[in-house]
Amino acid sequence: MYNFEFYNPTKLVFGKGSIAKLKELLPADAKIMVTYGGGSVKTNGVYEQVIEQLKGFDYIEFWGIEPNPKYETLIKAIEIGKKEKVTFLLAVGGGSVLDGTKFISAAIPYEGESWDLIKDNSKAVSTIPLASVMTLPATGSEMNNGAVISRLETEEKFAFFTPTSFPQFSILDPETTYSLPAFQVACGVIDTFVHTVEQYMTFPVEALLMDRWAEGILQTLKDISDTLMKEDKPDYETRSNYMLCATMALNGFIAMGVPQDWATHMIGHELTAFTGLTHGVTLAIVYPALLRVMKEEKMDKLLQYGARVWQITIGTPEERAEQTIMRTESFFNSLGIATHLSDYHVDRTVIDKIVERFKERKWKLGEKQNIDYHVVAKILDMAY
Repeated sequence: MYNFEFYNPTKLVFGKGSIAKLKELLPADAKIMVTYGGGSVKTNGVYEQVIEQLKGFDYIEFWGIEPNPKYETLIKAIEIGKKEKVTFLLAVGGGSVLDGTKFISAAIPYEGESWDLIKDNSKAVSTIPLASVMTLPATGSEMNNGAVISRLETEEKFAFFTPTSFPQFSILDPETTYSLPAFQVACGVIDTFVHTVEQYMTFPVEALLMDRWAEGILQTLKDISDTLMKEDKPDYETRSNYMLCATMALNGFIAMGVPQDWATHMIGHELTAFTGLTHGVTLAIVYPALLRVMKEEKMDKLLQYGARVWQITIGTPEERAEQTIMRTESFFNSLGIATHLSDYHVDRTVIDKIVERFKERKWKLGEKQNIDYHVVAKILDMAY
């Protein structure tokens, strides 16, 4: 097991009716900006609950943070935040709303060009405190200090991290997920699944507890997926387990002392930037292809994952590895998500653009930093 330091200051408030605790958690003397997405919170009852809790507080609202939050949208919120002297941010919605709000929290006190913070995260030396009311399990953003921000002008998508971007608290009520479309639920499951394997499917370092913890998340997602996707009436316990899996997959817990990959996410981000494909869809496309290309490098953990999560124990190592990859891809398909670029009519020229971008940036990806642009080309070709 590797040496590590762990820190996570976010207070998690979980369960039915937990939005009613919002009033006691917010700072009484703050000037609050409440951030939202496209308006779904007005149809699922969340908005009314939040507004009830905000009575007596000094607050303004900002609407319109989209999936894959755009810099061009966020800059409008930043300008309002500066003008109104906002001192606290409350994100209400899914992970994209919270991701965008994390960037807003760093950019309001920043004196320079806001995009500088994306290019160099170390310039975000101070941030405005923030919190969240989450309605879409997927990103784990409710209990970490990361975000992903896109820019339409340059067709780019970058990760953003600062030490102080952890939400002070996050409220998770599984009942807020009841109105989610099946597609969003499926993408959330895949996002959670791939977050987990990015920290697990690398190489053994005798981090026995972390392996079992990661496998527990994967097995839980596997076990609840049929019920989750076929619910006529959403089941509270199923939604609770789904929501908690998403949080635990990316709050730093399963990352303690282990190598991490993240190549699937980096390639997926570029697919979203160039094609607009939903993040969870890009992960479902890239991950099986990456496993096939990097099979030998990942063989030990691939066989362990196959045995423990999918109960694949018969055959040669090569046969078991391929069966495991096929089961993973079939799992994504069972959620209603196709797993090849051709399924989405993506032009092959997009592959060339992405490979060229990785070549220009000279990025080396993966747990061994051995995925260069040549390997990215093989992965995307395999994914087609």
